[in-house]
Amino acid sequence: MNNKLIQRFVFLIVVLNFSFADAQNKVVVFQSDFGLKDGAVSAMKGVALGVSNDLKLYDLTHEIPAYNIWEAAYRLEQTVPYWPTGTVFVSVVDPGVGTNRKSVVLKTKSGHFIVTPDNGTLTLIAESLGIATIREIDEAINRRATSQKSYTFHGRDVYAYTAARLASGAISFEQVGKLLPESVVKINYQKAVIENKKLKGNISILDIQYGNIWTNISDSLFNQLQVHYKDVLHVIIYHHHQKIYEGDMPYAQTFGAVAQGKPLIYLNSLMQLSFALNQDSFAKRYNIASGNEWSVEVSKK
Repeated sequence: MNNKLIQRFVFLIVVLNFSFADAQNKVVVFQSDFGLKDGAVSAMKGVALGVSNDLKLYDLTHEIPAYNIWEAAYRLEQTVPYWPTGTVFVSVVDPGVGTNRKSVVLKTKSGHFIVTPDNGTLTLIAESLGIATIREIDEAINRRATSQKSYTFHGRDVYAYTAARLASGAISFEQVGKLLPESVVKINYQKAVIENKKLKGNISILDIQYGNIWTNISDSLFNQLQVHYKDVLHVIIYHHHQKIYEGDMPYAQTFGAVAQGKPLIYLNSLMQLSFALNQDSFAKRYNIASGNEWSVEVSKK
């Protein structure tokens, strides 16, 4: 074999190894609606470590409200971008466990991997980070041994097991299963837009500890209203298109810019438009929640 052929061969091996290793930084991050009251989360981690003791296992959260696929979708979008490329996430909020919903691994354009049922959980991450590839998990290969008769704990038997095999290098991404079209099951919600000098958006989540309202309206979109600190804005909040709240509040840099108990608009830590009461719960006082069925309108007075 001449030198040029050897160089090409070595180059090919390097490229293949790089491609194979992009999911194998040995980090797995778990999310579920299981809570920590029993051994479900521990069982998933035990299965992962049974695949490889070299894995590093972390938690995103296990306090997603039961069956709340929307919040699972939001927490992924909130968190995934801050983890190193190649990290494998397991998200198990699966009210349809055992039914014909697909079990998939999505590779984002940023190089992260999400192991989850395709039931709406991927709605936001697919939009924000983009879909590079999706594969359906082949349970004939990627399923914990002796679990074939278990139909209600795919988080342990399929998702944790597959994620561990992928993250550890026991399998390549191609060995997860067959290639699927680059689309996911989506939850409908109010996208953030500006129409006729009026901002429209969704209540993505609550800042639960304090009862603040977080929307999906970005600072760049908000800036199109040309608002300055202390300007007063008109806010309407809807649930299933029914008006729940309507009021005026100033745009403020800090909570202390208004009197205790008074409302304000501010940009949260994700630089998204939010509503609060200074040292009180906006959500509790006005019975506001979050999710795809909640929407807001904001305009200048």
